[in-house]
Amino acid sequence: MSTKTRFAPSPTGYLHIGGARTALFSWLYAKKNKGSFVLRIEDTDLERSTQASVDAILQGMQWLGLDYDEGPFYQTQRFDRYKEIIQQLLDQGDAYYCVCSKEELEELREQQMANKEKPRYNGKCREAAHSGEEQAVIRFRNPVEGEVVFNDLVKGEIRIANQELDDLIIARADGSPTYNLTVVVDDWDMGVNYVIRGDDHINNTPRQINILQALGAELPQYAHVPMILGSDGSRLSKRHGAVSVLQYREEGYMPEALLNYLVRLGWSHGDQEIFSIEEMVELFDVHDVNVSASTFNTEKLQWINHQYLMNSSPEQVAEHLAWHMQKLGIDTSNGPELAEMVKAQRERCKNLVEMAEASRYYYQEFESYDEKAAKKNFKQGSDEVLQVLLDKFAAVEQWDGEQLHQIVMQTAEDMELKLGKVAQPLRVAVCGAGVSPGIDVTLSLIGRESTLARIEKAIIYIRNKNNG
Repeated sequence: MSTKTRFAPSPTGYLHIGGARTALFSWLYAKKNKGSFVLRIEDTDLERSTQASVDAILQGMQWLGLDYDEGPFYQTQRFDRYKEIIQQLLDQGDAYYCVCSKEELEELREQQMANKEKPRYNGKCREAAHSGEEQAVIRFRNPVEGEVVFNDLVKGEIRIANQELDDLIIARADGSPTYNLTVVVDDWDMGVNYVIRGDDHINNTPRQINILQALGAELPQYAHVPMILGSDGSRLSKRHGAVSVLQYREEGYMPEALLNYLVRLGWSHGDQEIFSIEEMVELFDVHDVNVSASTFNTEKLQWINHQYLMNSSPEQVAEHLAWHMQKLGIDTSNGPELAEMVKAQRERCKNLVEMAEASRYYYQEFESYDEKAAKKNFKQGSDEVLQVLLDKFAAVEQWDGEQLHQIVMQTAEDMELKLGKVAQPLRVAVCGAGVSPGIDVTLSLIGRESTLARIEKAIIYIRNKNNG
């Protein structure tokens, strides 16, 4: 039987880091075993589910490159099927109607807590033979004898006594099914045989196993992965970086870098830190996931992202950079190839936002010079240096970075100036700032026309400033 995994988020918010890691582990396990990966949207919470959240989940998956083989399936489109299964459980005697009021149940709960007992339904309606009258919920008749035993692929053998489990509600009074019922029916119908999910679901698993057994369904293998903690050891929250994965796109991370960081949260392969997607697929095994929780570390993610900027193919980085350039309103059709820009900028830029900002002047005229850089480098006599460079550059037939660099060096020598006294005024003239990639790369990327026009403009600026 081929491997089939699934990712089943609820669209009550964005796709966050914890969800993205679960999706990644499920995706990798399916790919490694040449199986299928299913995307299912668990949207039965009609009050809290939104289309905006569905869109954010789908966009997040697309940006991360976690393509699914089946789906997306929506639980709200499967209500007839759930109804059918609920009726089957009623007919079999594995479910029953319960008419206990909320007040009654609350009173029972308070009494149990006062007696230091575990709060649970006491089975009052279990043998009452109620029919489907108004305000009745439907409960699953959980076995009272024996225990549920399953071998968790991460945590090992888990045993839960059936007497610890109460009769959970599988249909609300309005007839709508609950999570524990829908997830069981979906996994069964869709042939999911590996359920990889967060360990916050571990209490649901024995209940779901009992429902599956009542239906005569084959049980999937379960793997409950530990949660991700913030740097202070508490559960990951917004202040630690538990934001939408699309926020990481906004902040200039490469999706491959984020996946690389996520795969290492709870899984390792020797001391290796950087993994290509192909290596992740080849090496990942859910059996090797750590039992203990992982800590989210933003500095580590930034380091990995920089490694990807420096070592990925320039074309691959350029694809992601294009989105950021567009966001800044920069038309990249007037200027150098983005892949060339990546080669020039990737050593000094830690993320794609920085890279896009630092590349603006290669495609657009700048309105003003950086104040500090202009004050430091546009001094009396700088205009003469720039005039010499302008005349020499204008005479160059082949606009070649190496040749332009030689002209800068020769000019410094001829004018008996330190190289910085020539290169820095030139840099501020063509870039508007005192920092850029090497002057040869910078000039060749800006191009002949823009370079000459910008030097002329700087000469006028310096003369007006110093004569004003």
